[in-house]
Amino acid sequence: MNTLGKKIRLLRHQNGWSQEDVAKRLDISIPAFSKIETGITDINLSRLEQIAKLFDLSVIQLLTYNDSEEQEKYVSDLEVSNKKLRERETEIIALQKKIIDLFDELRQSKVLS
Repeated sequence: MNTLGKKIRLLRHQNGWSQEDVAKRLDISIPAFSKIETGITDINLSRLEQIAKLFDLSVIQLLTYNDSEEQEKYVSDLEVSNKKLRERETEIIALQKKIIDLFDELRQSKVLS
């Protein structure tokens, strides 16, 4: 199932509609709507506008729609990535400090020689 189809299916479920309900509202057959939800068929722009209007969304909102669970997963993944990034930055700073210290030691040893 493609991403857009999943979004449409999620919206349909959130509204408590069956595939038959949505198919009737779109004036298409149930199998045709099922193919949209499963991603078997591509959606042209006019059909996309029709579906967005049915769910009281703009086309952009429909294309970018995320459910709260999916949104929470993205936020959680982002937090984990940010934590790892901060840890790597700390490691880099520590390594840079070591390099500076070693360079200072090397310079001191040349001065003393």
